[in-house]
Amino acid sequence: MLSQVGDPYSYSANPPRSWDCSKLTAAAWGQSGVGLTALSYRQWDQTRRVPVSQIRPGDLVFYFGKGAHHVAMFIGNGKMVSASNPDDGVEIIDFLGPWYRERFSGVGRVIG
Repeated sequence: MLSQVGDPYSYSANPPRSWDCSKLTAAAWGQSGVGLTALSYRQWDQTRRVPVSQIRPGDLVFYFGKGAHHVAMFIGNGKMVSASNPDDGVEIIDFLGPWYRERFSGVGRVIG
């Protein structure tokens, strides 16, 4: 997943040339042999909620309320890899930065 940092973002992405949030997280977990649907709200359903205090690298973080509309992967030290904006592409950012904190839905641990 870190090798995608700097790649372009596109809403109906066409990996590996461009990424959207859920295709990026699905591809990352797919490299470990875990199949996730490439839709953020389905990934919400495919993961188990864990408290923020128990977050660990590889956990998915969801935003925009129940039935998440954005997903990213936590990588440690308060950071996540996210694909959410055509201007920024795939980037490493704070998972609870001011804009994201207001829209935080929860942490999901992949079961698989």
